Amino acid sequence: MKAQVGDWIIVEGNRLGEPRREGEVVEVPHADGSPPYRVRWTDSDRTTLVFPGPDARVQHGGAYTRPTSG
Repeated sequence: MKAQVGDWIIVEGNRLGEPRREGEVVEVPHADGSPPYRVRWTDSDRTTLVFPGPDARVQHGGAYTRPTSG
């Protein structure tokens, strides 16, 4: 997984009823874009250091658009 500042980390809930988390990558300490990343979460406005797991993905290229439910 590679990311850069401005990308989004999306972490899918892995339990029934657990919501998806979305956060903007605000710092990438490694020049090659490898984890960990400093991420500002939309649900809490907190910034944390993230080591993404298998339930996470990177949305490249700026603004993330949350999918709408149908």
